[in-house]
Amino acid sequence: MNTDLLRQDTAGLRQGLFFNSAGASLMPRPVVSAMVEYLQQEEQLGGYAVEQQRTADLERLYTELAILLNARPHNFAFAWNATDAYNRALSAIPFRRGDVILTTDDDYISNHIAFLALRQRFGVEVRRARNLPDGDLDLADFEQQLRQHRPVLVAVTHVPTNSGLVQPVEAIGRLCRQSDTWYLVDASQSVGQLRVDVQQLGCDFLNAPGRKFLRGPRGTGFLYISDRALQAGLAPLFIDRRGADWVAADAYQPHPEGRRFEQQELGGTVLGLAEAVRYANAVGIDQIAARTRELHLQLRQLLSRQPHLRLLDRGSEQCSLVTFDAPGRALEDLTQLLNAHKVAYTVSRRSFAILDFDRKGVDWAIRFSPHYFNTAEELEQVVSILATLRH
Repeated sequence: MNTDLLRQDTAGLRQGLFFNSAGASLMPRPVVSAMVEYLQQEEQLGGYAVEQQRTADLERLYTELAILLNARPHNFAFAWNATDAYNRALSAIPFRRGDVILTTDDDYISNHIAFLALRQRFGVEVRRARNLPDGDLDLADFEQQLRQHRPVLVAVTHVPTNSGLVQPVEAIGRLCRQSDTWYLVDASQSVGQLRVDVQQLGCDFLNAPGRKFLRGPRGTGFLYISDRALQAGLAPLFIDRRGADWVAADAYQPHPEGRRFEQQELGGTVLGLAEAVRYANAVGIDQIAARTRELHLQLRQLLSRQPHLRLLDRGSEQCSLVTFDAPGRALEDLTQLLNAHKVAYTVSRRSFAILDFDRKGVDWAIRFSPHYFNTAEELEQVVSILATLRH
């Protein structure tokens, strides 16, 4: 791992125990500097002029994403957040009444709501593959439903927001390639902490935000679109003038590349996201993945030694989202304690993941997501803070 980069961007910034668990990780200094510089130029010259002058810099986003995810620059589109990217992909599927979406119990809350909205408006059927007793996806059931229902879309969240579970998206991709179905992967919690290779996944669409493990700015995200989807002519329902040309009074022509999924108004946040992806590439995604694995395994071990806390993550493969509760204690007991010690965390509630939380029999969970800039000493310190709840 490039420790020089880490020393440069974290020195003097943290005033507490910061994790990636509040939804937006600490941004590296080069990310902030790139956006501030761009905004200052807009102050002097105006948005259109700066966009024209900085076209090459803005285009770096697609080059860096291609390096990170093993694709080509033309396969990517900028979006305003992960859900925005996800919905643009969903809108490109020409659903008809009776079409089937096959998903899992562990998909993101907004995705489940979108599926239900499609069912309500268009009569789309939503099917969920079951889980095994250990929490893993039952791939045999998934394959059986794939063959029986012949879904138009398979949609799977790589890592749920409410759990450290890692779903077998590569194995699902192999099954999808044997069927005539579109495959959408929500990689919001995995891009930036795990190696995500779209060629290995075999997906047609993949979305993620700039914040979280990529350490980019809020209000940014991206969508990957496969060559297969582009060549089939898939395009968002509400296509923007950036994504299409108005070629006649009653006709438009979508852009041939992933840009057809973009909208107008690109600026400094795009540059910030480009810098965040470049930064991740410079540190090295394999080194990042190894470091986050080391940290989350250590954190789970430390938490497991606290008899008043209960780890909630299931599945044979887990990652750097660590969830737990404290049976018999109120949520406020934990949040007040963590806030008093400036520990960053996220609360997941039952309404965020009804299927998962009802299966676990919990109403809430605290989530920590240690990232590569965290230290072993910080993990020990936060667990020692939680240990005081026993008294």
